[in-house]
Amino acid sequence: MAQNDGDELNSPKGGEVNNDYTFEAEVGKLLDLMINSLYRDKEIFLRELISNASDSCDKLRYKALTDSSLMEDNTNLGITISINKSAKTLTISDSGIGMNRDELVSNLGTIAKSGTESFIASLKDTGSDDTQLIGQFGVGFYSVFMVANKVEFRTRRAGDSEGWRWISEGRGSFTIQSDEEALRGAEVVLFLREDAIEFLDESRIAGIVTTYSDHIDIPIHLKEPGSGERVLNDSSAIWARSKADLSVEKYNDFYKHLTSDPSDPWKFIHMHAEGAIDYTALLFIPDSKPFDLFEVTRQHKVKLYAKKVFITDECEGLLPAWLRFLRGVVDSSDLALNISRETLQHNPILAKINSGLTKRVLSELKGSSKDLEVYEKFWENFGAVLKEGIYEDTKHKDEILKLSRFKSTKDVTKWISLEEYINRMPKEQSAIYYLSGDDQYSVLNSPHLEGFRARDIEVLLMTDPVDQFWLPSVGEWMDKPFKSVTQGGLDLEALSTEEDNESSKEDNIDDGTAKLIAVIKINLGDSVKDVRISERLTDSPVCLVADEGDVDIHLQRLLQAHKQDLPEQQRVLEINVKHEMIKYLVELLGEDSSSGILSDASHLLLDQAKILEGGAPSDPPAFSRRLSALVAQSSNKRGNNKEKN
Repeated sequence: MAQNDGDELNSPKGGEVNNDYTFEAEVGKLLDLMINSLYRDKEIFLRELISNASDSCDKLRYKALTDSSLMEDNTNLGITISINKSAKTLTISDSGIGMNRDELVSNLGTIAKSGTESFIASLKDTGSDDTQLIGQFGVGFYSVFMVANKVEFRTRRAGDSEGWRWISEGRGSFTIQSDEEALRGAEVVLFLREDAIEFLDESRIAGIVTTYSDHIDIPIHLKEPGSGERVLNDSSAIWARSKADLSVEKYNDFYKHLTSDPSDPWKFIHMHAEGAIDYTALLFIPDSKPFDLFEVTRQHKVKLYAKKVFITDECEGLLPAWLRFLRGVVDSSDLALNISRETLQHNPILAKINSGLTKRVLSELKGSSKDLEVYEKFWENFGAVLKEGIYEDTKHKDEILKLSRFKSTKDVTKWISLEEYINRMPKEQSAIYYLSGDDQYSVLNSPHLEGFRARDIEVLLMTDPVDQFWLPSVGEWMDKPFKSVTQGGLDLEALSTEEDNESSKEDNIDDGTAKLIAVIKINLGDSVKDVRISERLTDSPVCLVADEGDVDIHLQRLLQAHKQDLPEQQRVLEINVKHEMIKYLVELLGEDSSSGILSDASHLLLDQAKILEGGAPSDPPAFSRRLSALVAQSSNKRGNNKEKN
C-alpha cells in the first residue's frame, strides 16, 4: 500500500488533518470485480456491516470488564440503521469499540486474511456472481461498493479523544481525515448507486435483518423518517434459548450469520450441561470443507463466551484439534468474565467442557453413522481430520475407529467400517490388510495387490497421509493385526487353496530360478536387502517390499517429503517366477555371454520396481543404456533362433 504524500500530514481546509492513500493491489482487484460485475445478492453488504458492528460491540463489552471508563457516558451497546431518502444515503452506526487512525489504514486499506487471492480467482475463473462467498475470505466490508458509489466511515476508538473519517469511491484510493465530531464506535454512510435505491425502503431493510441478523445479541434499531425507531431483531443469544422455541431455519440462519457460509450446515448440536460445570453449546458441522481446514495452526473456530460476553475465538483447549471442523459457540456461567488467555490454557473448567463436548460430538456422529448415505458426506469432508484423534487421543481412539470408514478393493465406490471388513474376512485370514498411497488410482494399480486379487482377499486403501501415523499406534483391531501389503512376512500361501499351493511349489522348486536369484543378489549388492520369490505377484515381474519390522514404503516417502531425518531403508526385491521376463533371464543363465546382460537386467528389475512404486530410477542414463542393451540382446537371440530353424 502506498501513501501519496509520504508520512507528511497536510491540512487542506478547516484545520482537518488529511491523508490520501492508494489501496493494496489485492483490494483494488477486488473492488474492480465488485463495481464492474453483476451480482445476485447485493443485500449481503448489510449482513456484513451488521456483523462487523456486532463484533465491535462485543469487543468493547469485553474490554470494559477491566476498564469501565471505555464506556464513557454511553453504556448502551447497539446498532442503528438510518435511512435518508432525499440524500439517498443509508447509514449503519454502532456504539462499539471503534478504530484509531492506524487501524483504519490497516483494516480498510489492506486485506490481511489468507484466501483472498483464492476468492478473486474463484470469481474470475468460474464466472461466479455469488457474493455470499465474500464473508468466507475476510473481505466483507468491501461489499459496500456493490451498492454505493461513495462511502464515508466515521469512527473514534473507545478511550481516544481524536476521531477519524475514512472516505473512498472504491476507485483505487481512499482519504483519511481527522474528525472532531466522530462518536465512539463507527458510522458507515453509504451514498447509494441508482441501481441500489431499493435499500432505502424500510420494509426491505427489515426483511434483510430478519433473514440474516435476527440472532445478533445486540439490538438493531431502524430509524425511519418521521416514525422514530424500532428494534428489528430478537437480540437474544440463540444458544441460550430453549430448543423447543427454535426451528431448523433459525439454527441454519444463525450458522450462516456466524460463518458467512451460504449453505446450511450438515448437522447442528445444541446442548446444555448442568451439574458441577454449567455450560451451553451450539455447535455446527459444515456441509463442505472450510478453505482453512488444513492450516498448520490446526485452530478450531468455536467462539467462547462467559455469561453471554464474548471472550475469545482462539481458545486452544476448548476443543481437540481433531474436531477443528466444528463451528459454533460455547457459553459458560462458571468462567470468570475477565479471564485471560493465559489462565484459560490451564483452567480445569475448560478441560471439563472439552471432555463433555468431545463426548457429545462423538455420540452424535455415532448416531449419524447409522445412515451411511448421510454419513458418507461427512466422512468425505472431515474423515481425514477426525482420524488424527486416533493417535492423538488414546481415550477416544476406539470410538473414532468405529466411526472411521474406508474404501477397499472389494468396491471402490463404497465406504466400509472395520467391523464390516472383519465380518467379510474368510476364516483363514488372520490380519487386516491395507495398502497406502497418495491417491486411489495409484494404490489400485499397485503390483502388491495382484496376489490378493487372485485369492479374492479384500485390501483396505489408505490414501490419507494421517493413515501412516495412526496405523502403527493402533497395531490391531478386534484382535486382528493391521498388515501392509508392502511388508514382508504376509504368508499368502495360508490363504491359498491346496491346488494353488501345489502349483506354487512346482514353480518355486527350480534350480535355474535359484541360480538367477543368486546372480541378482550378487549384481545388486547393498542396493537391496534381499531377493526373494514373490507370493503376491501374478502379472508384474518384480516389486519392492519392506522387510518385516521395517518402515512402510509409503511412510518413508512421506517423511522424506517433509524433510524428516530418516536413514535410507534397504528394501527386499521380490520376483515373479511365472513372468515371461524372469523365465527369459533363467534361459540366459547357461549362455557364455550372459554375465553382462544379466548384470544389466538385475539393475533394470530394481529400477522397474522403483517406478512401479511411484519413484524414479537411481541412474536414469544407466537405466536407458541397460534397457537398450537388453532389447538388443533379445532381438539378436530371436534372430539367431530363426536362422537355426
